[in-house]
Amino acid sequence: MRNHSSVDEFILLGLSSHPKMQIVLFVLFLSCYVISLMGNIIIVLISKMDSRLHTPMYFFLSNLSFLDIWYTSSIVPKMLVNFLSVKKSISFVGCITQMCIHLSLGGTECYLLLVMAYDRYAAICSPLHYTSIMHPTLCIKMATGSWFGGLMNSLIHTLFALRLPFCGPNVINHFFCEVPSVLELSCMDVSLNKTVIFFCAILVVMIPFFLILITYVHIIVNILKISSSVGRRKAFSTCASHITVVTLFYGTIIFMYMRPGASHVLNQDKMATLFYSVVTPMLNPLIYTLRNKDVKVALKEIRKK
Repeated sequence: MRNHSSVDEFILLGLSSHPKMQIVLFVLFLSCYVISLMGNIIIVLISKMDSRLHTPMYFFLSNLSFLDIWYTSSIVPKMLVNFLSVKKSISFVGCITQMCIHLSLGGTECYLLLVMAYDRYAAICSPLHYTSIMHPTLCIKMATGSWFGGLMNSLIHTLFALRLPFCGPNVINHFFCEVPSVLELSCMDVSLNKTVIFFCAILVVMIPFFLILITYVHIIVNILKISSSVGRRKAFSTCASHITVVTLFYGTIIFMYMRPGASHVLNQDKMATLFYSVVTPMLNPLIYTLRNKDVKVALKEIRKK
């Protein structure tokens, strides 16, 4: 890479250039980051400590929380440092590393949400066979497959980015090294990279999203067949949290990656990225905790102990 690139570092413009606004943003995102860490760490801990939560649903939920801890940590700490820094720089190696980690964890979350939808499908549509369908070996394989799929997605994008020369300028109009923003600084034609991004987005984002939609159509049809209104309400409540997370996460990613290149607006892209990289990992534990009686009971018992 040193033979092809004269860029040793990139400058991140961030969200605002006004000093007072940067202080406000620092306090805001530090609060979001602390809430996100605390919420996700609590879910991971109670899923391990409470034996009643040793089920496939909470196994995948703890995987999601563990992932979100690192997903938001891949960009927020550096963003917080840049809010208080005069020179908002990141090294070339640091930029590529940040991009690789963020892509890997983002792809993993896309697949993991699909796995969680299948878990709800098995629980509601085949309740008598649920334990035999979602046995521990299958759960581990599905979780491992999600992490592996995210890693492959990241390696593809990173390797295609590394083949590009970066001769300058080195200013990224973003708050972290997201792939489309980095590609704009290349001195070489990036049409191949954009094609790769589009097809990877179909495999990692669109296909899992449509499979989740199909899964929930079947789930809703089966819920409506339940004769008891209490049973229907309980089933809808169980799935509502997952539907909320899917809508928040996939909606902003599709908005970001599945639009034509000419329609991109930088401020809109930054807001979309903030939503699926910072806001959603913060909201996930709140959504699951507030809507889930088992988690509430486990939290109360642990607090008493």
